[in-house]
Amino acid sequence: MKTIVMLISGRGSNMQAIATALAAERWPARIAAVISHRPHAGGLDWAREQGLHTVVIDHTGFANREAFDAALAAEIDRYDPDLVVLAGFMRILTEGFVRHFEGRLMNIHPSLLPAFAGLHTHQRALDAGCKVAGATVHFVTPTLDHGPVVIQAAVPVLPGDDEARLAARVLACEHVMYPRAVRWFLADELRLEPEGRVRHQHGEPQWLWAAP
Repeated sequence: MKTIVMLISGRGSNMQAIATALAAERWPARIAAVISHRPHAGGLDWAREQGLHTVVIDHTGFANREAFDAALAAEIDRYDPDLVVLAGFMRILTEGFVRHFEGRLMNIHPSLLPAFAGLHTHQRALDAGCKVAGATVHFVTPTLDHGPVVIQAAVPVLPGDDEARLAARVLACEHVMYPRAVRWFLADELRLEPEGRVRHQHGEPQWLWAAP
């Protein structure tokens, strides 16, 4: 049975989507821990209600980013995870942390990377006049919001869209694509090719399109 550790900062809606899919589809996997750097992250309450083990490592108690990341890595290593899932984990991770979990550290970003790395992605897409927006699941590398792409989803930018409306449609796609990507990884269906591209070994579509 494969083991997952999930990292969250807020309500953890993607964590909930993954946990729900895992249970409903009976994946041969378990969530060993849900870890947050924020003691009052809303997702911790949901995880506890589901009987999941939760851990808080408050980043404010550490002198610097390196010290926090070292403590976080040590806690994660206790569970010997096959996959570490960043589910709305709003911290920039140090290169040492990323290298330690390289190849088994997955993130979701609310844009069609490499466009709009960083914050405020939906408003930036609107300001740029984009006709489509979306989200990307990728393996984490030391370069922020980059790394081999596992799956992407696109949604149309509609007349009258504001940041909240666009974000809501993208988030609905995230809740479909992230569980799919995690399931693929756990089933050993993903192959990282030398040029840095991720291929699904059985040819499953690695994109989603949400109709208006």
